[in-house]
This record gives sequence, structure tokens and C-alpha cells, in this order.
Amino acid sequence: MSTQTYRVHGMTCGGCVRHVEKALRGAPGVETAAVDLAAGIATVTGTAAFEGLAARVAHAGYRLERTA
Repeated sequence: MSTQTYRVHGMTCGGCVRHVEKALRGAPGVETAAVDLAAGIATVTGTAAFEGLAARVAHAGYRLERTA
């Protein structure tokens, strides 16, 4: 199990945070997911692949990007 940090684009409020967290937590292989609106990042622990997470977040109306 690993912890990854991703940039999230398109969030403007607490409701956005809840939508992104719900999308991430529903992905197979995700143990925990936390989103920080001010920093614009999501921290995900588990074995889920980036592509699957990005697709779920895109379906929720936001964009997930790998951090450097």
C-alpha cells in the first residue's frame, strides 16, 4: 500500500471537496482519501491506479493531475 498526492483542478468550495473525496473513496483499492481545498491537492492511500482515480474524478466534474 502506498500514499500518493495529486493536484485537483476545478474545486471552488467545500461541496467540491466532498464530491472529489466521494469519487476517490469509491474507487477499488482506495483505503483513504483526503482533499485539501486551499492547497488543491488530494492524498490517496491504497493500491488504486492513477488512471482509474482520474476517470472517477473526471466523471465527478474535476480534473486529477499527477504531482511532480
